[in-house]
Amino acid sequence: MIDSIAPLDALGLVAHLHRLPSEHKGMAGKVLLIGGAPGMAGALLLAGNAALHLGAGWTILEMFDPASAHAYSEQAELMVRLASFEATNQLAASKPDLIAIGPGLGFSDLAKEWLSAVLRYPQIPLVIDADALHLIADTPEFLTLLRQRNESFPNQVVLTPHPGEAAHLLGNTAQAIQADRPGSLAKLVQLTRSIVVLKGQHTLLASPTNQALLCQQGNPGMAIGGMGDVLTGSIAAIAAQGLRHHINLWQASCIGVQLHATAADKLVKQNIGPIGLTPSEVTLEMRNQVNKLL
Repeated sequence: MIDSIAPLDALGLVAHLHRLPSEHKGMAGKVLLIGGAPGMAGALLLAGNAALHLGAGWTILEMFDPASAHAYSEQAELMVRLASFEATNQLAASKPDLIAIGPGLGFSDLAKEWLSAVLRYPQIPLVIDADALHLIADTPEFLTLLRQRNESFPNQVVLTPHPGEAAHLLGNTAQAIQADRPGSLAKLVQLTRSIVVLKGQHTLLASPTNQALLCQQGNPGMAIGGMGDVLTGSIAAIAAQGLRHHINLWQASCIGVQLHATAADKLVKQNIGPIGLTPSEVTLEMRNQVNKLL
């Protein structure tokens, strides 16, 4: 059945990201990434670095871990803030062009406060990953908010579950997800009314208005913690730029998935991996590939 799914072919869209000499950072988008609970700050930093290197005009991290909510000399371009329980007010003050939530989010009351505020925030694109997906699976109110938001603002949310997160959303097992990936993808789209990226070998994408596509790129070196965080940040950056460069969230998701896997393949061909391939190396290679495609 998977052989009948059309292959993903999105890299030609990267040309839309070409910048005119007169462009400024406001035209590249303000990305707000939320997560980084104690012990998991690295996940948010990986997503933030990916957003930065894939071209977001501003990259702001709402960091949950007080010990990690500071400027990083090795990546001073990241704007790092300590998240507070004033999530709704903070979102209103920040006026982001795109929000990504989930990397290292955790399951605290603070995480729930921010997820609730994000799902209620109107109009702009959202990228939802990792622990945010588990919270949606565990909390009927969050699933209702997600579905309601998608009714009001269609095709403005992308979910990026791996098989375990997909299983939690569907009340199933990861083994069952893997046994029928196309069917599981269709169920996720129907349940959430969102764009869905079902990660794994030959990542699949679909949405309420787009048929399933299959990414033919990728390799086992990508099986390492943090690789999904890089994908989240990459989709966020591409979609934020796309608001003024004629790339919608579905297209940005397609570009991000294929670029991510292609970059990993390029590195393996250079004998950088598959063993020991790191998400940070993939981020830099994605930047290389984007600039070659402009």
